Amino acid sequence: MSYPDWLPDLFPVNPWQQDTYDALYELFERDFKLSQPQYHGQAVWFFPETEDGKEVVFWHLTSRDDKEIGERLPDPRRSERLPWIRPMLEQPDKTEILAWDYEEGDGTIKTYVWLENYDFVVILKKYRDGRRRLVTAFWIEYRSARRGLRKKYERRI
Repeated sequence: MSYPDWLPDLFPVNPWQQDTYDALYELFERDFKLSQPQYHGQAVWFFPETEDGKEVVFWHLTSRDDKEIGERLPDPRRSERLPWIRPMLEQPDKTEILAWDYEEGDGTIKTYVWLENYDFVVILKKYRDGRRRLVTAFWIEYRSARRGLRKKYERRI
């Protein structure tokens, strides 16, 4: 599959190696810590809390919960797309992207930045002052998840 020219290459994670998380973290530091990405001219931030020596949001961008064993495991599809997050946030008006705000059931507003044809979404929490916090990003594995995102898009605010 070919990807839009404006997206960086997928990050090589196959085979997963001992130092893969360290290499991904260097990319995370470059794209999110050394300078903040912007979404429609506003800085995107994240909570500084850490777990196992890295920001909690880093783990949300590179791993997934395994409910059976009760811990997070590497998610190669999320991880290889880590370089896409910043360009997606900084160029939400690209024709390949659907970007919208949606009011969740608990009243919070989330911003979805979805590369629909490439099954990848970035989710931000929007605050009243317009700032946005990076929550997660993931590769969409199941048709039901695509349908759920499409419904949210149709009900966007």
